[in-house]
Amino acid sequence: MKTLTENLSYFKAKLIDLMNYNHSESIVHWDLETGAPKESIRRASRLLGFYSEIKYNILTEDKFISAINFLGKNLDKLNEIDKKSVIETQKDIERIKKIPVAEYREYQELIANAQGIWGEARAENNFSKFQPYLEKIVKYSKKYAEYKGYDEHPYDALLDDYEPNITVKKLDIFFDTLKKELVPFIEKIKAKENKISDKLLKLKYNTEKQKEFSKFIAEYLGFDFNRGMLKESLHPFSMGLNKYDVRMTTRYHEDFLQTSIFGTIHETGHSIYEQNIGDDIWDTVLGGGNSMGIHESQSRLYENLIARTKEFWIPIYNKLVETFPENLKNISIDDFYLAINKAKPSKIRVEADELTYSLHIMLRYEIEKQLIEGKIEVKDLPEIWNKMTKEYLGLDIENDAEGVLQDVHWAAGLFGYFPSYALGSANASQIMNKMSKTIDIQATLKKGELSKIKDYLNKNIHQYGKLKDPSELMIIATGEEPNSKYYTDYLIDKYSNIYEIN
Repeated sequence: MKTLTENLSYFKAKLIDLMNYNHSESIVHWDLETGAPKESIRRASRLLGFYSEIKYNILTEDKFISAINFLGKNLDKLNEIDKKSVIETQKDIERIKKIPVAEYREYQELIANAQGIWGEARAENNFSKFQPYLEKIVKYSKKYAEYKGYDEHPYDALLDDYEPNITVKKLDIFFDTLKKELVPFIEKIKAKENKISDKLLKLKYNTEKQKEFSKFIAEYLGFDFNRGMLKESLHPFSMGLNKYDVRMTTRYHEDFLQTSIFGTIHETGHSIYEQNIGDDIWDTVLGGGNSMGIHESQSRLYENLIARTKEFWIPIYNKLVETFPENLKNISIDDFYLAINKAKPSKIRVEADELTYSLHIMLRYEIEKQLIEGKIEVKDLPEIWNKMTKEYLGLDIENDAEGVLQDVHWAAGLFGYFPSYALGSANASQIMNKMSKTIDIQATLKKGELSKIKDYLNKNIHQYGKLKDPSELMIIATGEEPNSKYYTDYLIDKYSNIYEIN
């Protein structure tokens, strides 16, 4: 192929093939997570391995690489979308071509199987059942870091898959800042933790009614059920196959209402993002959310900065009371607001309050970093986890299910993902700060005009998908590079008011 048109046409045709295989893979993963027969995972994992090998062969095919190289030398002749598509695909090729194909396929089958075993181990409260799978995943992650290469720390190679240009050096500074600002403040809150009760959230709440309310609140926030669905899974997640097929899950606890409400809101934030990718890029390789730090900014913004305000609940609190009158008919909106904002360390990350949440992420970050460095071993994780939970949160872990087995991320091979939750929270505060200068947030929430907030986010973040780099997107949305000061200031200001701390 000699001309720009020929190479570009071939490149785009192959990208369509890759997207079709990605779509098929996603359907299999969705099925496995939301109701496929337990024994089906063995055959499904082989199918996922099959798809991964086909995709690998497409990306490493000589003709495809030749086309990419040609286009890479002629980026100035491409439009913005084609240019960015080439750049992102070049990154994918560099990421994958150093891994032997047999090893790549074997790994895809491993993580498909591991997620099912993790679910069983968690249900049985038995880390030893999951341990051999996790040992293989960690071994692969270490090898992958070496294949990919890094300048200073092997964990940097894994972080880059979720947050470009983020390194251990940068994260150490970020988390040290959070510790310095938040840990002393959390100690002040602990001295007043009995000031607020959240017992009203821990009564018995009918699961079917919770499902009804979850659907209501997702729609209220702006999720389009004509282009998406909500189901149940062991661990909540979102999956954007494309903007016209966005799926999410939540989970329900009869004795803790917050789990479903805020789990659903969190995943809705992700899903609204995916449903509002620009029409010009939705069916391209750029047609998904940006870095995980940007993606998590959307889920955390909706979950915390919007849905944990009193103003958000003013238009819909009666709906909640009508759904659960046996528990809430004599509970004021003020008491409900305080309950959903009670700050008290939790053993479970997804049930943690907004203030102490980042301590859970720090814990996982330190463990992952040391695992990839080879300073600790998988067999010792339960003991290490329990010790660090005591150190970070002051809590005693009683079993593996509430400790080292509580998250699915490691079973899915997502080493390097967890820091994005904290980065996302920081980004969310920065975005909200800027948005509040354009929109009267309190008045908007009181009127139930959530579309104004969604429209702002669509315009400044959602529509771009992967067309812009994360830092570039934050400049568009906020006028400056990411700055964690907005996050710590927001938390200290909010909880100082709630707990009356001077």
